[in-house]
Amino acid sequence: MANGQTQGKIRALIVDDSASVRSVLAGILTGDPEIAVMGAAADAYAAAEMIRGEIPDVMFLDIEMPRMDGLTFLKKIMAQRPIPVVICSGLTEEGSDMMMQALAAGAVDVITKPKVHTAQHLRESAMTICDVAKAAAHARVRSRKPRPVAATVEAKNLADVLIPEISAERAEKLRLSIPATEPVVCLGASTGGTEALAAVLTALPADCPATLVVQHMPEGFTAAFARRLDGMCAPKVAEARDGDLVRPGQVLIAPGNHHMMLRRAGSRYTVAIAEGPPVCRHRPSVDVLFRSAAQGAGPNAIAAILTGMGDDGARGLLEIRQTGGRTIAQNEETCVVFGMPKEAIERGGAQSVLPLGRIRAELLSLAGPARTKVA
Repeated sequence: MANGQTQGKIRALIVDDSASVRSVLAGILTGDPEIAVMGAAADAYAAAEMIRGEIPDVMFLDIEMPRMDGLTFLKKIMAQRPIPVVICSGLTEEGSDMMMQALAAGAVDVITKPKVHTAQHLRESAMTICDVAKAAAHARVRSRKPRPVAATVEAKNLADVLIPEISAERAEKLRLSIPATEPVVCLGASTGGTEALAAVLTALPADCPATLVVQHMPEGFTAAFARRLDGMCAPKVAEARDGDLVRPGQVLIAPGNHHMMLRRAGSRYTVAIAEGPPVCRHRPSVDVLFRSAAQGAGPNAIAAILTGMGDDGARGLLEIRQTGGRTIAQNEETCVVFGMPKEAIERGGAQSVLPLGRIRAELLSLAGPARTKVA
């Protein structure tokens, strides 16, 4: 029950069979003045009893637990009483594939279990975990049915470390000087983005425009995300590597914990993968990709910013528009969290605001008549 100390705070429930993880996670969450831990449970059955008494604003859920695994518990929650669920997992190859199943089943985000090896690791984990808790608490969650598999056919100016800011004069020069080449589509998303991206990408034809994607996701999970999409989509989908060519019929996903940038060499494009500092509290950052597309592709860039908390991508989307590119923001009604698109719209970066179901068609239309085939 809410009391004077928890009134108005985000109420979090922790479900993990490890007592040490429950303790560390609770300490991190309660260290944020906007978050209160309403309880911690060692298994799904204990968590279900707690939920009967009080519905949390967000639940942190482990996958591997005794008596009932987290994925089964998640599916039951999303079918009976949907609440925002964040999956908390260790970094393993097998675990990353299960994370994809959890996101498809309705989890709004995924984090790695907090590292306690050093004070720096703990601070980095704390910032990410608290940000994710706040984003998840604002998420729209709905009852979920399994998705059918498609047939296969941190300071404001940190981005300047990697991509210098574009002045109005330089933006105009880029708009006029960059030669017309194949279009490049750039997509950015955060909370709720895995399913939003799947909805867009699975509808693209095999000869779609070259597409680059930044989804806020921990290191180790983006490869599994790319594999999942590759099995669902007509275009080839892969985790990006430094120096990869940017080609039509291919979708490249930014690797977790690394920024991805578009580079132009004559009429061709490649991607550069770099570490660098977090930008807008994220690595990979949507702003880094969008700003590099503004400077490298200019009027050849087509960008869409999708569901997510915060303002990552808003600045870069505006720069793409200023350099002659075409820009889209997902509308509030279809977003899980209307944060990133809202910021982009308010800053003037979005030329059009569309429901998720119309974004695919708009991307193909903007890419030109040769790319408007129906999948």
